[in-house]
Amino acid sequence: MARKIGKQTYRPENPPVIISTAAIAGPFEGQGPLQPYFDHIYTDIMAGERSFEAAEREMALNACWTCMNKAGKTPQEVDFFLAGDLLNQITTSGFSAVELSIPYLGIYGACSSAGEGLALATMLVDGGYANLVLAATSSHNAAAEKQYRYPTEYGVHRKPTAQWTVTGAGAALVAPGGTGDGPLITMFTVGKPVDLGIKDVQNVGAAMAPAAADTLVRHFADTGRGPEYYDLIVTGDLGKFGKDLIKKLAVSKGGFDLSHNYEDCGLILYDTEKQDVHAGASGCASSAVVVYGYLYRRLMEGTLKRLLMVPTGALHSPCSVQQDDNIPSIAHAISIEKL
Repeated sequence: MARKIGKQTYRPENPPVIISTAAIAGPFEGQGPLQPYFDHIYTDIMAGERSFEAAEREMALNACWTCMNKAGKTPQEVDFFLAGDLLNQITTSGFSAVELSIPYLGIYGACSSAGEGLALATMLVDGGYANLVLAATSSHNAAAEKQYRYPTEYGVHRKPTAQWTVTGAGAALVAPGGTGDGPLITMFTVGKPVDLGIKDVQNVGAAMAPAAADTLVRHFADTGRGPEYYDLIVTGDLGKFGKDLIKKLAVSKGGFDLSHNYEDCGLILYDTEKQDVHAGASGCASSAVVVYGYLYRRLMEGTLKRLLMVPTGALHSPCSVQQDDNIPSIAHAISIEKL
């Protein structure tokens, strides 16, 4: 069976299984509606560490160890560790890899890193290069905000379009099909960067929505499926304004109606009526904690059978913003099914 379908979509010959996941949350995230679905909630944004960056590392390692422990696996049994984050040179992932001592491939897709990790894990397992792959990602509000926008201590007034970087981490263990009874990764669509000229770092939802729409339309065209095939389609962190935009773009670019079974992780994670996150959540952990916590539980319980996960990422940097560059974006689509 040919693995490639259409232009950008791939179907594994033997769909790998996600045998376990872990979702770790910061204190603010733990106050939201998904509190029962987190494996651990920190009460201190510093997580007992000396810096916000060290706190993120603690959370990332917690997610990795929890994920392995739930599956009864040790680092010595894991063939590859795939991880990415938002900090310069993905230092959270690199330092975590040092402690885990697992062969490491660092990845960077900004907030789409969870999807990139699952796609690469699927390639490695289905291709026979690995029997067990640990894919993880993380973000921290105080660390990312001071790098990409303004330190929170500045008290800068935020625009209505601004989003709240999630403090947390998520991890998933991917193994050959038949290893366990978890959901299968049945297809994935690798996105292309899209740049529509957005420059505003306080409106990344608008920058990322065109990339998400492009990937979704390509996924449907490659597979012959429509939105109705899935019980739920979730983007990673478009927020309120990006969610409205992608629904319009899906219609204009492909004639696809997302009004019945589409949501954004950035609007699921927080109680937007009680928690002041403006347009919603952002950050690598946005899709990771929602999918690896809440939605994975629903897949295992059978209340969800077909999930299309579409993490979204803005591919800018502090340097590119200072040089007045645009914010190109990317999105990947991962079909996860428990049939």
